Order: sequence, then structure tokens, then C-alpha cells
Amino acid sequence: MSVPYYDGIAHHAMRQPNALAAVDLATERRHSYRALDERIARLAGSLRSQFGIAAGDRIAVLAPNTTDTFEVQFACGRLGAIFVPLNWRLANPELHAILGDCAPRMLIYDPEFADRAEQLAQHRDIAMLVTLGPQFERLALQGPRLDQPVAASLDDVCTILYTSGTTGLPKGATITHGMNFWNTVHSISSAGIARSSVFLGLLPLFHTGGLNVYAYPVFQVGGAVLIMRGFDPGEALGLIGDPAVGVTHLFGVPANFQFMAQHPRFRETDVSRLVYAGVGGAPTPDTILRTWQQQGATLQQGYGMTETSPLVLMLDKQDAVRKAGSAGKPVLHVQMRVVAEDGSDAPVGCIGELWVKGPNITKGYWQQPETTAAAFTDDWLHTGDAALVDDEGFYFIVDRWKDMYISGGENVYPAEVENVLYQHDAIAEAAVIGVSDARWGQVGRAVVVVRPGCALSEDAVIGHCAASLARYKLPQSVVFTEALPRNATGKVHKPTLRRRFGEG
Repeated sequence: MSVPYYDGIAHHAMRQPNALAAVDLATERRHSYRALDERIARLAGSLRSQFGIAAGDRIAVLAPNTTDTFEVQFACGRLGAIFVPLNWRLANPELHAILGDCAPRMLIYDPEFADRAEQLAQHRDIAMLVTLGPQFERLALQGPRLDQPVAASLDDVCTILYTSGTTGLPKGATITHGMNFWNTVHSISSAGIARSSVFLGLLPLFHTGGLNVYAYPVFQVGGAVLIMRGFDPGEALGLIGDPAVGVTHLFGVPANFQFMAQHPRFRETDVSRLVYAGVGGAPTPDTILRTWQQQGATLQQGYGMTETSPLVLMLDKQDAVRKAGSAGKPVLHVQMRVVAEDGSDAPVGCIGELWVKGPNITKGYWQQPETTAAAFTDDWLHTGDAALVDDEGFYFIVDRWKDMYISGGENVYPAEVENVLYQHDAIAEAAVIGVSDARWGQVGRAVVVVRPGCALSEDAVIGHCAASLARYKLPQSVVFTEALPRNATGKVHKPTLRRRFGEG
């Protein structure tokens, strides 16, 4: 078989066929590169011969994390088809909109979602359905091998990733082979991804953090990917601490590291063998960074977006403690600007919107030219994130522009207040939103989850903040709840918070 330049599975099946490629932790299935390549080749052959899947066709996947998803991803690449992983935590009306947007010819789904998949397929007139399990196994084991993959260029779209929807309806960011290539280059140079890497995947594969940080790059260099069906903090700690498993690389959002740190197993887990432990997706409270540092692992903060494939900023390990709170400096080949409201570059230390430019940036959103045009200025992508750069060139992500509120004419960034809240020993989770106020326009409201066995009052929370924050930044009210609403990647879902707690 000719080996496509973008296909790390095929490449390493040729160079190191017996090396471990992937482990499905839920089912304990282990695939060497040769075995995984064979499954992908036969799956691709089946999709072409039995279903007529051709270049440009979209194939949607509705499933919890499984190595089967990687097989679909790489089979799509060999066919020139476009892989569309679906966020199974969305409501069916939201998935209706996504499927209407990308119009897939086929839906591959886990039996857990059979009823939903059939309803979605009927609503969107998707004629071809494939179920993971016996049907999928027949395609991957008994189908005819596809030995001549479709030729592709770096500019060809291989994936559509729908944004998490924290600020509105999902948009389909088009991901090209070239974007994946540059993200692999960035992963090698900034996170030390290598053939010896053993990566533990915690995040869902429908999200760029699960798919591209760092599963895809690890396949490209010939390392091993261990994938959890769903994140479990105790199980994750057991794997990290087991020298026989040999986990070297880990990436998660702050909630992953927070929940692991709160687990009883954390204090007995040796995390010092981790070569790289990355955290991103949201500003990381200082207390989480300190807790892991004390346990022996330095969390390296970074920043990226679905639209940037995703790595654009990374904090090197040697700077992680000294520059705690920073997302680091730009990775190779990426340009950054912090832009003031008038379009000029914001001065050092001043907050503006982060703009990004480079070969790893999406060319746009699937079938949404107006949305695409609004997102760019002269090839600079507007990230929608408030940031500043210090006098050493380190970038700090302050918060989402849309999460900022204005109190008495002053801008307040909830992430700054949340960082202070997390320093209270009795607070397990915290988030801040702006609510209407007759005098100040808007004021802050803290939504707090108290640790088990602890008691906390509204006055105590506000008093704690008053010791560290300017008066206009103080939350003026506190709501206590059992858990914060989060999206599938673990980010706090601010629109839901505002709907539940924004009034009254």
C-alpha cells in the first residue's frame, strides 16, 4: 500500500509494525501499528465498496471515547472523506442543527446512543447507519483492503470540528491536513512528543483537546495512545501512578486536574514520572497549579482553539512556576497580537483581544462565509479572548470577552475573581457571572460549591475576596449550589450559569 504523507498509522505500520499504537482502556483492546493499520485499511475498503463513500463525503460519529473513533478518522483520510465527531452531550435539537449543517452520508454510533442515532438519522434523512460492535468489527476485519488511498493536499479538509458552544450555537471549524501537520510540529517542539511517548487521553474525542492534544500527534511520531471511555479521576490517577503503564504525557482542562487533586488517591500517587502535564481550555486557578507542583508534577499551561488546530501558546516547564498564570509564548510559526478596541496593538501590560495568524489556522467555518469573514481581519483570527502580554513577552489569557462585565464603568474579568475564590479552603468549585444592578449597571455574582463537611456563608465568601480584590471586582451576592454546569470537556458553561442564576 502506498503510504499517505498525512497518515502516521500507515507509516509506523511500515517502520515499526509491532510497536503499541493504541489501547482502549474500557475494553482492554490493544492494537499494534500493524493491527491498527490493517483495521483502518479494511474499514476504508468496506466504506467504499459497500456504502459508496467517496472523497468529500462526511461521516459523523456519535460515541464515547473509543479507539474505533481513530479508525474512522484515519479511514476517512484514506478515502478523502471528512470526519465529523459529534458531541454526544448536546441535546438532539442541537445535533439536528449540526447534522443539517454538515449533511453526512453516514452516521456511525455506539449502541449506547442507538435510540438517539436512529431519531437523528430519520430527522436528517441519513440513510446509512453503522453500529459500533459486531457490525463495525465485520467492516474492520473482513472488508476488502483499500491499498490505494485518495491523493490529498495539505489544504484539503479532513475534519469538521464543531465548537463547544460556550458562547452560542456550534460552528463547524474546518480542519485541514496541513493544520494537523503544523499542530504535530508544535507538539513535538513544545510538549516533547516523541516515539517513546505514552499519552493518556482524558478529553472527549469530539473536541480538539481530545483529538489533537495529543492523540493525533502521538500517532504521527509513533508513540502509544491510551484512551479512556470517560474521565474518571481515580482511574486516571491509578494509570498515571503505575510504572508498568508508563504514562509520559497528559493533557486536561483545569477541572480534570482539580478533580484528581481532590480525589483520596491523589496524595499516594507518584506523578513525578510525567514528562509533560499540560493544562488549558480555561484560565487555571493558582491553587491547582500549586497542588500539583507540591505533589511532584509541574503543570504547563497552554492556549489554543478549535480554529487553531489548536496549539498557539505554551509555557515552558522552566517558566511554569515563575510565570504561573501565563499561557506562555507563541509556538513555532505562529504570530500573535493583543489588539485594542481601536485596532491598534495594545501596550505592554494592557488588556486587548488576542489575534492569531499562522499556517495552523482554519480557513473558515463550514458553509458559513459571513461568520468566517467576521472572524478575520487580513488573515488574523479574532479569538474572542481577552489577553495581555508582559514585558518579557509572556501572554496571559484574562478571560472570554463575552464573559467580561462592566461594573460602574470598570471592566471585570470573572476569571480573576474565580482565581481568588479557589484559594478558599472550603470552596470546591466556583464561577462568577455579571448580573444587572440599578446603581452600577452590573455587579458580580459568585456561584459556589462548598467542599463536603465544610460550612460557608455569603459574607464569608465576599470577605475572603475583599482581602485580595478591588472593591468594584467584589461579588455582591453569592449563590450556593451542588455542582457547576459544565460542557463535555469540563469547562464551566457560563450561558447555563447565567440562565440559572443570572436574575433574582
